[in-house]
Amino acid sequence: MDITTVIEAQNLSLTFQTNDGPVHALKDVSLTISKGDFVSFIGPSGCGKTTFLRVMADLEQPTSGAITVNGVSPAEARKARAYGYVFQAAGLYPWRTIGGNIRLPLEIMGYSTPEKTERVNRVLELVDLGGFEKKFPWQLSGGMQQRASIARALAFDADILLMDEPFGALDEIVRDHLNEQLLALWDRTRKTIGFVTHSIPEAVYLSTKIVVMSPRPGRITDVIESTLPRERPLDIRDTPEFLEIAHRVRDGLRTGHAYD
Repeated sequence: MDITTVIEAQNLSLTFQTNDGPVHALKDVSLTISKGDFVSFIGPSGCGKTTFLRVMADLEQPTSGAITVNGVSPAEARKARAYGYVFQAAGLYPWRTIGGNIRLPLEIMGYSTPEKTERVNRVLELVDLGGFEKKFPWQLSGGMQQRASIARALAFDADILLMDEPFGALDEIVRDHLNEQLLALWDRTRKTIGFVTHSIPEAVYLSTKIVVMSPRPGRITDVIESTLPRERPLDIRDTPEFLEIAHRVRDGLRTGHAYD
């Protein structure tokens, strides 16, 4: 394995057994994610985007094929705290302050009190929530809650950040703002990010690599390496280069439907 390879899947398939018969969520998925990549997964609902992310995180087990995270199994990577995971909903405990929510994984991992304090303060600054440590989740907007959720995933300084459609429930203005902030965060931390989305503009704006998936069973129909510069103001979305990549994503989604 190349030292820059962080996640490698080879011929990965996953079938869920249900009362109504087997559900083929993923079929023959092969993909390499390199260190520092920002990889978006896009495709129709039920195409296996989240399932693939959950396999990386050792939350689901593949039926066949192989996957490694940092050269080891997802289970070993999880035990080594290789990644943070951000879910669709912020999932903050309402009875804990924002600082208390971010401290939770650090408490479970047995960090000392001074280190917990230092890490909470650092990640709050990273997501522009400095000064909100003593607020409760209900005192924050939806966008701020998601930023707190990202801070919690960053608190133990994992190299990989897995994000399952974290901005899907937010309005477009807030989403645009958080897209900008996430790009800046990625640029500062140099983390490897796997990001699930239903939005073509979001996928193109954020990513170094866009993985287009077909309807179930989830296959990869295209992997698009972005030619956009690392510095991306929001108005880059009006450029011919951006629109060309978006068009290729849309074509890939159409091609995926042809598998039906």
